[in-house]
Amino acid sequence: MKGINVGIVGTGIYIPNNYMTAKEIADATNGVWSEDAVRNKLGINKKSVPSDNPSDGTQEMGALAALDCIKNTGVDPKDIDLILCIGEEWKEYPLTTSALYIQDKIGAVNAWGIDVQNRCCTCVSAMKMAKDMMMADDDINTVMIAGGYRNGDFVDYTDKDMSMMFNLSAGGGAIILKKNYNKNLLLGSHIISDGSLSRTAGVEIGGTANPLNKENLAEGMKSLRLLDAERMKKRLNEVSAANWNLCIAKSLEKSGLKKEDLDYLAILHIKKSGHLGMLSDWGLTEEQTIYLEDYGHMGQIDQILSLHLALEQGKVKDGSVLCMLAAGIGYVWAANIIKWGDCQ
Repeated sequence: MKGINVGIVGTGIYIPNNYMTAKEIADATNGVWSEDAVRNKLGINKKSVPSDNPSDGTQEMGALAALDCIKNTGVDPKDIDLILCIGEEWKEYPLTTSALYIQDKIGAVNAWGIDVQNRCCTCVSAMKMAKDMMMADDDINTVMIAGGYRNGDFVDYTDKDMSMMFNLSAGGGAIILKKNYNKNLLLGSHIISDGSLSRTAGVEIGGTANPLNKENLAEGMKSLRLLDAERMKKRLNEVSAANWNLCIAKSLEKSGLKKEDLDYLAILHIKKSGHLGMLSDWGLTEEQTIYLEDYGHMGQIDQILSLHLALEQGKVKDGSVLCMLAAGIGYVWAANIIKWGDCQ
């Protein structure tokens, strides 16, 4: 394994044309939240939402993002060895394998694929998995990570406990990693999970424990909930900030870097005060991140979107050290470190 490196070739994005505005979110709460509070407290100007177009399905959005990534990078799909799909479980057809759908849509005939799932940490987790697999297997040299997300379909805006998920939006993202690419290196990663929170949030109706039926169908389709709101919020208040900071610190340590080396934070969309607090903790300015207030929270796609936008805007350039930061219900916290530009 000595001397092996793994680098990012490029990214791709798919975003639906439909949006839900701060005013529309406020109206959907029946006046519990004002438009001003949605904008300034929750940090949402607007968010992408799916249309009835078949292209806005979870699997299809992942495939469209993968095609965009191939267009942006010039990678031949036949050179892809592995597809790790990070798309959500809410998709066009349950029990179908999304990675294999993407494989067919992009023509990656020489690849094999598998779906991985770690809620909103899936991208960061899959990037670590891809790197580890490439370093361990001589036959894996190029990995496509791609998926779609539209869990916002399940949000009930009249649920007073659900404001932390009013930002859930829709879109697809893709990123290609390559062994010994010698630039844009994926360095250290660190992931923390707390299984005591595994069933404090989720879709309450529709699984084997509480199946859909003709009486609960309408409620079930809006039943993404905090299943134990008091315990979840109490525990997160105790550990969340510390776990996030530990993930960043350990990722930097594994990368042989220090806090002062960090140039950009690719952080998921969270409320504005939390976003600013994280920047402050790490000595970063608002110019060293992108707040996704015009996109919402695309789950595990946020980190790809943030990097994609940062490259377009010149916030990440040769020599930049960036951190992808994520958290997912369950509960999971994750970070990685990337050094952009040629390897020295």
